[in-house]
Amino acid sequence: MDSEVKIEPRDVELTSLLDAIFHAYHYDFRSYSEASLLRRLRNALIYFRVPTLSRLQDKMLREPAVFTELLRFLTVQVSDMFRDPGYFEALRDKAVPYLRTYASLKVWVAGCATGEEAYSLAIMLDEEGLLERTMIYATDINPEALRFAQEGVFETDRLVRFSENYRLSGGKRSLSDYYAAAYGGAVMDRRLKKAIVFSDHSLATDHAFAEAQLVSCRNVLIYFERGLQERALTVLMASLCRKGFLGLGSKETLRFSAIAARFKESDADARIYQLL
Repeated sequence: MDSEVKIEPRDVELTSLLDAIFHAYHYDFRSYSEASLLRRLRNALIYFRVPTLSRLQDKMLREPAVFTELLRFLTVQVSDMFRDPGYFEALRDKAVPYLRTYASLKVWVAGCATGEEAYSLAIMLDEEGLLERTMIYATDINPEALRFAQEGVFETDRLVRFSENYRLSGGKRSLSDYYAAAYGGAVMDRRLKKAIVFSDHSLATDHAFAEAQLVSCRNVLIYFERGLQERALTVLMASLCRKGFLGLGSKETLRFSAIAARFKESDADARIYQLL
């Protein structure tokens, strides 16, 4: 193997690889951010011990298991429970009073990765007395991440950070009330798992998922090019009921988007918007 891997931005090899992924496996990364793709694929070349993207493409097409592994590099799987605590604190203050007015609730977590945000929202809703009437749909394009999320087992060395985030988010109990030690980690409470349905969904190719009162899609759009961002935002909006809430990541915004006029800012700092 060459000592230095070679990738040229949006060159023929990169375009060919993304086209091959789409046609062979029906995953569409063709409108993902170039910078993000290049960063991830450099790591993938090293991991698979191949020097070029065309060699990686050949290997992926010959061995479907390689594509399953490659998905780990192409999708975002890094998250924390109660990440950006101010977001959850703002949801309690701004969204929960509206959510209380519904007899039943649907929440969609788009791009749920390994499930940390879905479980965080379930805990928050439980503390607000809403979990029993709520169904949380948590979606991602990576089946391995969804399997991990459904198991609901997290490494014990992450719990200190999770617990601090929970405290800062306005948590009303102890995070330890929501998990038990087992399998060498922390297993989330069965009541939380019962309220969450994990499912496959792609913001690049699929359409509205469900009519929800709250849609949370954080730190996903930053990996898309502008055209795909607009498509994804349209899908997210179509999945909201009137007066429903949309939550984005701390570096994401509806400003300058084609659908901005359809929303009002519920909490500008927390990136929470309400459909008009």
